[in-house]
Amino acid sequence: MSELFSRRLALLGESPALSLLTQSLHGIERECLRVTADGQLAHSDHPHTLGAALTNPQITTDYSEALLEFITPAEADATQTLADLDRIHRFAYSKLANDDEFLWSPSMPGPLPEEEDIPIARYGNSNIGKLKHVYRKGLALRYGKTMQCIAGIHYNFSLAERIWPLLQKLDGDTGSVRDYQSTRYIALTRNFRRYSWLLMYLFGASPALDSSFLRGRPHQLQQLDADTLYLPYATSLRMSDLGYQNNAQAGLTPCYNDLASYTESLRQAVSTPYAPYAEVGTKQNGEWVQLNTNVLQIENEYYSNIRPKRVTYSGERPIQALIARGVQYVEVRCLDINPYLPLGIDLTEARFLDVFVLFCALQDSPLFEGGECRSCSDNFLKTVKEGRRPGLHLQREGQTVELKAWATQLLQDFAPIAELLDRAHGGESFQQALVQQQAKIDDASLTPSAQVLAELQARGESFRDFAMRYSRAHAEDFKARPLSAEEQQFFEGLARQSLAEQAELESAEPGDFDTFVAAYQASILGISV
Repeated sequence: MSELFSRRLALLGESPALSLLTQSLHGIERECLRVTADGQLAHSDHPHTLGAALTNPQITTDYSEALLEFITPAEADATQTLADLDRIHRFAYSKLANDDEFLWSPSMPGPLPEEEDIPIARYGNSNIGKLKHVYRKGLALRYGKTMQCIAGIHYNFSLAERIWPLLQKLDGDTGSVRDYQSTRYIALTRNFRRYSWLLMYLFGASPALDSSFLRGRPHQLQQLDADTLYLPYATSLRMSDLGYQNNAQAGLTPCYNDLASYTESLRQAVSTPYAPYAEVGTKQNGEWVQLNTNVLQIENEYYSNIRPKRVTYSGERPIQALIARGVQYVEVRCLDINPYLPLGIDLTEARFLDVFVLFCALQDSPLFEGGECRSCSDNFLKTVKEGRRPGLHLQREGQTVELKAWATQLLQDFAPIAELLDRAHGGESFQQALVQQQAKIDDASLTPSAQVLAELQARGESFRDFAMRYSRAHAEDFKARPLSAEEQQFFEGLARQSLAEQAELESAEPGDFDTFVAAYQASILGISV
């Protein structure tokens, strides 16, 4: 434990900083496919009774019309965040076609139709709605539709704003609080990249997939049965490179050494033409097929396991918000949906994530130099494909280290933070979360990925049948607990309001779509860091 890390911990253990730890904000975004009773992708429209996907703040769609995304409000306690997520699920099930549609339980999709038959999400006739649709058409062009049907959980976390001036004074930083806060969040991001392999070992839950996912492409997976492929020691095939058939992002590695270089690298990517995309163009037969022919259409096209973020104003781009007002929170994006859990995540995992992210925020975070950024990626990819392999080794500071030994050391380093959070919140739930994760390190069979494979093999069950069985069980759980009349009215009110907001956007739309896209693209070109 470094001296600076110890001093930061000591500061947070005193008043008023200790109470501020209870004011960290948490939000969860959970994606899940709508499927039919036999596990096929639903071809029905996004349910009108759930509101407008464009404007409903809590229920929208991601890539496909069938890929729902549930978004919780930001809450100070993850217990409340999960309660919010539970209510959204229960409302959704109250509106899905009775016994005809289900929410798919794991991250990897089941049997998918032909690529051309996977429906891309639609957002109405407003210019912003069309932009979202065309962006997704561009994703189909660049990466294929199949990859876009993978679902995950995003965990948003921010420390209380009033903590940053206290830490800044301790660190002896004399710049602006905004700049210090951004610097610390970027440092957090670097540490997250150093240690995120651990999350894949502990919470990865996608060691197998439906054979139709690979569309006959060559692969190195093993055959579990006629319909299921797997890797014996994989933790998260979702986060592997199986779905990527695109080279444009291969050379794109945003620098996490400071906010300015990070935003500039993304700005360059959304402004720099990529020859294969230029050959296709933005239109075919007069129809838009992608927003532009650049390396990225928009900033969010860059796939990363964590993003520094700030809430945007209406019409503002993510890069603009970061440059103008700095980093506000981080979005952890590498989490699999646990198919055994109705919500895909539980409080124990959330408590551990709080400890993990806070450790990344407080621990020393040297700048990436030499090949460290590459070794971080290598450790991550090695863990998602063979993280449970006995004796597996990773690279740490240029040296080889056994995964289990490093994982155990990290949990020991996390212990003071878990104790601190338990003091702030009361109880022992954070320390208990560490105990449960250490058990997985000691015994890999306790990890979700191992449990999925063991169950598939013990039951002689295909991945699609396994997933559908749990999808039905979760549906029964949600339907057995209908919302109160007041809660039901709240969500129905959100749905009605969102439909009205979309209608207003479409009735008051100024200008044509081509002009709108040109202005959207130009908004990024003039940014200076």
